[in-house]
Amino acid sequence: MKPFVWICLLVFVSLTTQAQLRVPSLISDGMVLQRDTPLTIWGWATPGEKIAIRFSGKSYKTTTDASGKWQVKLSPMKAGGPFTMDIAGNTQLSVKDILIGDVWFCSGQSNMVHQLNIHDVTYANEIATANYPQIRQFWVPTLTSLQGPQSDVPNGQWKKAVGQDVRPFSAVAYFFAKKIHQQYNIPVGIINASVGGTPIEAWISESGLNEFSALEATVAKNKDTSYVNGLTRRQLAMPRPAPPVDLGMTGATKWYDQAYAPKGWRPINVPGYWEDQGVKDLNGIVWYRREVDVPAAMVGKPATVFLGRIVDADELYVNGKSVGRTTYMYPQRRYKLPTDVLKAGKNVFVVRVTNNGGKGGFVPDKPYSLFAGADTVDLKGTWQYKVGVAFQPIQGGGFAGGISAQNQPTALYNAMVAPEIKYAIKGFCWYQGESNAGKPAEYAQLLPALIDDWRSKWQQGTLPFLYVQLPGFMDYSYQPSESGWAVLRESQLSSLSVPNTAMVVAIDLGEWNDIHPDNKKDVGERLALAALKTAYGENIVSSGPLYQSANVNGNKITISFTNTGSGLTTRDDEAPGDFAIAGADKKFVWANAKIEGNTVVVSSDDVPNPQYVRYAWADNPVNANLINKEGLPASPFRTDK
Repeated sequence: MKPFVWICLLVFVSLTTQAQLRVPSLISDGMVLQRDTPLTIWGWATPGEKIAIRFSGKSYKTTTDASGKWQVKLSPMKAGGPFTMDIAGNTQLSVKDILIGDVWFCSGQSNMVHQLNIHDVTYANEIATANYPQIRQFWVPTLTSLQGPQSDVPNGQWKKAVGQDVRPFSAVAYFFAKKIHQQYNIPVGIINASVGGTPIEAWISESGLNEFSALEATVAKNKDTSYVNGLTRRQLAMPRPAPPVDLGMTGATKWYDQAYAPKGWRPINVPGYWEDQGVKDLNGIVWYRREVDVPAAMVGKPATVFLGRIVDADELYVNGKSVGRTTYMYPQRRYKLPTDVLKAGKNVFVVRVTNNGGKGGFVPDKPYSLFAGADTVDLKGTWQYKVGVAFQPIQGGGFAGGISAQNQPTALYNAMVAPEIKYAIKGFCWYQGESNAGKPAEYAQLLPALIDDWRSKWQQGTLPFLYVQLPGFMDYSYQPSESGWAVLRESQLSSLSVPNTAMVVAIDLGEWNDIHPDNKKDVGERLALAALKTAYGENIVSSGPLYQSANVNGNKITISFTNTGSGLTTRDDEAPGDFAIAGADKKFVWANAKIEGNTVVVSSDDVPNPQYVRYAWADNPVNANLINKEGLPASPFRTDK
């Protein structure tokens, strides 16, 4: 074929492709549109093409610009539906089953990501009975862009909170939406754009970072593809040691085989970390083995093994068969067994655990059991272990080259937020901060910057911004101490100075051994309370007590609060706990605290001239029990900032 013919054919194909009328994936069957506000509908077609939209008995017309883009403004509508939207140009398409209600943009890191599916034991009944066709979620897939804002996301779709389709819903966002839906009997849409382990700066636009020169410089560098590709090439060129040889996977008989005869294995307790049980500074692969007696009544039935959480990765074998594996530390291990795996009497359970850093093994205070029918076999207790391989310490600092795109400033905004900013919403829900706990002072500036940035991009005025303060996590502190997580919570608290914001205190909803606590319902419902007050104007108590002022009077300090509701009390009817007091030297000791009206009076015989007070100032405070009579917890605070 002649070159001229090829060129003509390519031009024809290009025009044909371009002529296809298209809308973003967000504008699709089952979508929820925001009530009581003008709505933007947009898309792409051939330059100069006439576009006509018919929706709810009204017609709208426009013409695409020179780049093929088009958009129209629809008149505000009351809650209702379902409707169909017909869009016509040179071609036609219809968007069906459209509801009008309230749309909330939900974002953050893993605690906003976590789906009901991950917590399907705690919320088994919620999943089994879910029948809320007017609650819908649009899940934005994990995407990054270092080059600039994107116009669409691929493969996104709306799902209804009905049956098994509710499993991928963000648990926090689902319980939030459910409470709003039941309160007002309106459709509620969730746009969920969240990625685990990501910092706040990845969610802010380039213009939103104009007060952060170091982050701006990083954004500029990352736009240079030769620079980014060079880092990647450098990483690939690094010499890589030969993969370690796991003794348990070599030889004719593997350590999980039924024919394997164990030799040289040592006792170890499950749950527990091996570094706490006589194994010093070992990163590597450790095998665990135990013979488990299974009663005949459990055989031939669907069975599940609960192995709590394991640091870092694991694979479970039962009677020589691989029945489940997890590649990282955070998920709870819940492995379903085929009905032909278990047998009456002795069954051999083998777990191959890989740990790359820190303490390895089985996280304490988690469930470790075998379930089948109505029967349970406890898997806690003494197992046997043997080391398959001990990794050699990494020389020279380890990582060199390459970047994690999802952790770069603007990368998630560009790919996961920018495509939605024309879509009218009611407000924002934000649950993030763990990844910025090491830089709390910077976070105190970045959170207000994100709020201002998103509001300016949506151009809907001062949209309500609701966010969750970090819950308790890590080891309990039984002495007053410094805490990075406490300072991060303080940074979050300070963002309440931004108008039309609300913060959910979750200090009581954490788990010491899990950065992803199971209780997502209370978080979502507290967010909904914040929404009822902030976004819907309800005259309710939506927050727990917040520090207002401190008055030193002799050997006592009187703390005043806002949001005391019907009055101050404690969750356990005991004296207020986790109050610490200090003099000018800032050497804090535990204080005696008592409630007097809507204040807390704090003192200590060891501090005759007190100056400062702290409350719940720890990564994971032991007894942060101060609440208002509506049951909402007080935020941690300090007066010595």
